[in-house]
Amino acid sequence: MAFLKHDGRTVCYRLLGDSNKPLLMLAHPLGMTQGVWDDMLPALLEKFRVLTWDLPGHGASAAWPEESDEITPENLAQEAIALAKVAESDKFHFVGTSIGGAIGQQLLSKHSERLLSATLTNTGAVIGTPDAWNTRSANVLELGLPAMAVDIVPRWFGPHACEKQPALVEGWSVVMGRGDDRSYALLCEMLGRVDFREQLGQHQVPLRLLGGSDDVATPPDTLRALADVSGAAEPVILEQIGHVPSVECPDAFSQILLDALT
Repeated sequence: MAFLKHDGRTVCYRLLGDSNKPLLMLAHPLGMTQGVWDDMLPALLEKFRVLTWDLPGHGASAAWPEESDEITPENLAQEAIALAKVAESDKFHFVGTSIGGAIGQQLLSKHSERLLSATLTNTGAVIGTPDAWNTRSANVLELGLPAMAVDIVPRWFGPHACEKQPALVEGWSVVMGRGDDRSYALLCEMLGRVDFREQLGQHQVPLRLLGGSDDVATPPDTLRALADVSGAAEPVILEQIGHVPSVECPDAFSQILLDALT
């Protein structure tokens, strides 16, 4: 792991692989960490230099500053751009899942000149409703992430993955419970405000969408609606996969990326 000081807070990241290869940046889902990409790294590093990082208050990244009461998609996009500068890459391939996909949409809409391609998974131009996200934010601040993880983490994974990995939900519940409550709550509020439906029509970046048939958080229809407003092709929907394909089917996801990007 390495650390970057950005806008007054510390961001934890990993930069792996040959500097002569194109940069591939991977952005993880809400409540998880950059560890979601671990099982994909051996395959991806054959063709790419890979950069992963932890969102605010997640993993080993510092919590969002107390003096700021809002996180925006642009805050997170600027964090990604600052990390790309560390890798000395003006342009990069980007992959983002869930809230990572929201970061990708911000990059597409405001910083498309930075992108060689974008692959967005299990996300949407709009995700859920403002009321639902604001309720979750309030509950996290009242009850804490360890208590909330009991209900949230089981929604991340499809039945097939849970059957293959009986400890999957319990393990990721521990990870989520170690996050910073306030940072998570502010990211929930951000997702309640996100609406990219009018912002994605002008980019010229190759865009691919990927989802899971068993994803209850961002079901296939949410991805299809994103395709309609972004000019992307029909999403690839992986059977028996839930919200986190990098954990549930890392080999298949890696192969999809390698086929598409190389």
